[in-house]
Amino acid sequence: MLTGLLGEKLGHSYSPAIHAMLGNDNYQLFEVAPTDLDAFLSRPDLDALNVTIPYKEAVRPYLADESPAARAIGAVNSLVRNAEGHWIGHNTDFDGLAYLLDSLGGSVAGKKCLILGGGGTAKTAHAVLADRGSGEILHIVRHDGISYADLPAHRDAQWIINTTPVGMYPQAPAGLVHPADFPQLEGVLDVIYNPLRTALVYEAQGLGIPALGGLAMLVAQAVYAHGYFTGRAPALDQVATIYQRLRAERENIVLIGMPGVGKTTLGQALAADLGRPFVDLDAAFAEAYGPAGDYIRNHGEAAFRDLETDLARQVGQKSGQVIACGGGIVTRPENDLLLRQNGRVYHLTRPLADLATAGRPLSQGGRALDRLWADRQALYEAFADRTLSCTDFTAALTAIKEDFFADTRFERP
Repeated sequence: MLTGLLGEKLGHSYSPAIHAMLGNDNYQLFEVAPTDLDAFLSRPDLDALNVTIPYKEAVRPYLADESPAARAIGAVNSLVRNAEGHWIGHNTDFDGLAYLLDSLGGSVAGKKCLILGGGGTAKTAHAVLADRGSGEILHIVRHDGISYADLPAHRDAQWIINTTPVGMYPQAPAGLVHPADFPQLEGVLDVIYNPLRTALVYEAQGLGIPALGGLAMLVAQAVYAHGYFTGRAPALDQVATIYQRLRAERENIVLIGMPGVGKTTLGQALAADLGRPFVDLDAAFAEAYGPAGDYIRNHGEAAFRDLETDLARQVGQKSGQVIACGGGIVTRPENDLLLRQNGRVYHLTRPLADLATAGRPLSQGGRALDRLWADRQALYEAFADRTLSCTDFTAALTAIKEDFFADTRFERP
């Protein structure tokens, strides 16, 4: 079969990798200009296609038939040729979003739901919610409808689905609403998958509200598309496995802990072992602004922390890294989201007497190690997904790898 993704400008796509994991090694990216769409869809060698912007509606005149979901939404994202060579359209975004909703658990039946956005994906979300028996479904848009200024009248919303690009890389983290403003909120979905955790998902999870980002939806819709391509039932048992492979490739391993605990040494070894880029935020600071100790003495700790946060924002947006943070990264609450948006955070410990202090101005004098530890212990624990002793270097290295790659959950509880 010759299959692939049809779009005008595709850039990087996860689709070839996902379809390869499903056993389809002949999946290609087809960048087609609008003037060439007719000729492209007439190619006799094409068997099946995924479709992305701007062609989800433009391909409909070429269809001999389409699924009920595609017809209800008014858009298709999967095309399959039937035995007569005619195109049949499907909307696997519907299937993927439904899968995401089911993965989160809970029920939208009879519930008040807010959809952020009014585009094609918002229509898909509306169709899924209607299919599941939702109660009132409202679209929040910037113009010509219920606006964000009207949200105080809808604080009783029980579900929120973001279908806008707000919060997507490289404009992460950003958000349109705050879950804390909705006291009856039961669940949050965000179709964005880069970063892994948008500000919306992060804030909801921090409040204990079930929330998921869009990576599982991306994988599920591809699995459904592969089912249409092959004429077989979708291999839904593979969604979690593929999700975890993609998650492990993309998620950063972030190391925090007291100054001198060994974050850099362990991080370098971990990066070399896994073949990942290594970023030391203290070294990055020194390269940009000079040694941290000198900067703190000349400009003060607050100015240093401001620049450290800017670096955390830049580095945290990227994926697939091992990141060693400065000991005081936890003193700014906003750094938690900057690190977690694409990262899993490990807190490293060792006895205070064993910490290296040379060249570390905040570990000496009036701010001795015991005072630093008293100030920061709770902060480290709040930032971390797991706390590990690194007194035994090899054991810590093994524990991080086992935890990072063995996790089978879609998200942290």
